[in-house]
Amino acid sequence: MIARLLIAAGVFCFALPALADGEVQKLTTPADKVRLDKYDETRKAALDEARAGDAAEVKQLDALLARPLVAFSDKDLTGNWQCRTIKAGGLSPLVIYGWFKCKVSDDGSGWMLEKRTGSQRTKGRFFDDGEKRAIYLGSFFVNNDPAKPYGSGPQSDQVG
Repeated sequence: MIARLLIAAGVFCFALPALADGEVQKLTTPADKVRLDKYDETRKAALDEARAGDAAEVKQLDALLARPLVAFSDKDLTGNWQCRTIKAGGLSPLVIYGWFKCKVSDDGSGWMLEKRTGSQRTKGRFFDDGEKRAIYLGSFFVNNDPAKPYGSGPQSDQVG
């Protein structure tokens, strides 16, 4: 659960603009509302567990976390990107994956992320949660299986 909660936060350490009108509260499942309410506590526990990971990876994580948060509301981030997943806590203390191909698009309703390569993928939307913070609601899927829409159930739903 910790890895699922942090996957989006690990992939992106920046906030993206989208729908600051309360829509995210309407879309978030009850289980994910609980996860978001416990986000700070869960994040701290996951990062504490990550400290037991490989020293070189812990150093990379610390360097990433030391960077300042940046607002992107005035930027156009649509296009093809490199992204990576960082899993903190859980079965392994810390796993930092290599780079994958991702795409950010904007359909007029906000930023949409799609991780396009690798066996574990995600597709979802970012919602404003302050100037330098976003909420991600997405769906986990593997390989070339079709992504289910967010809200399809705990096996595929992702929040961060």
